[in-house]
Amino acid sequence: MTANEAAHEGATVLVVEDEESIADVLAIALRYHRFQVMIAGTVREALTLAERTRPDAALLDVMLPDGDGRALGRELRARRPDLALVFVTARDAPAEIVGALGFGDDYITKPFNIDEVVARLRAVLRRTRPADVLPQRPPLRYGDLELDETTYSVHRAGRTVELTPTEYALLRFLVRNGGRIVPKEQLLRHVWQYEHTPPESTVVETYISYLRRKLDALGPPMITTRRGVGYGLA
Repeated sequence: MTANEAAHEGATVLVVEDEESIADVLAIALRYHRFQVMIAGTVREALTLAERTRPDAALLDVMLPDGDGRALGRELRARRPDLALVFVTARDAPAEIVGALGFGDDYITKPFNIDEVVARLRAVLRRTRPADVLPQRPPLRYGDLELDETTYSVHRAGRTVELTPTEYALLRFLVRNGGRIVPKEQLLRHVWQYEHTPPESTVVETYISYLRRKLDALGPPMITTRRGVGYGLA
């Protein structure tokens, strides 16, 4: 077992999937990799389980018999801002993906490879449930931006910026690189833990647009684009 795997051993995952065969496969694989697993087949069951057990992550099917998995994700995130959200869906249209990534941390399309599901879940947990959190860490600063490394909160010009865990991880990496342009491939490797760049991936561009929308509302534009290369801070 690697250090990263050991760090997240015992993390609790809520699997919300109404197809029993898929839920069983996910549960067996996750338990094999030492995750604690709870299974819900409906929105109602998921909300009840989440309230009672406070999971670290949720794997959510988008289409559920009594509601929309994305709406469920919003409700779960409202209750637990630090909850990792991974959507599992048969829909692969760009609009569907962008909608899911607007507040979730990753998405996986069906049919999926179970090893990829485990790897992607671990990658999300590394961002949302880091094993190396120290009691106190000095804040990261860049211009009027401040990232609190203890509470994982962000302020610009003294005003709070509400970010998802993945948005925070992306911004932190840009801040740590100062004014340097960071190639897209490096962002995928360090923020999303991708060993190989997925073909046609637009996840970086999508999250950069989310960050811009939130940061630019509080001051001058901060994120610069070097077309065909990557992104940095102005």
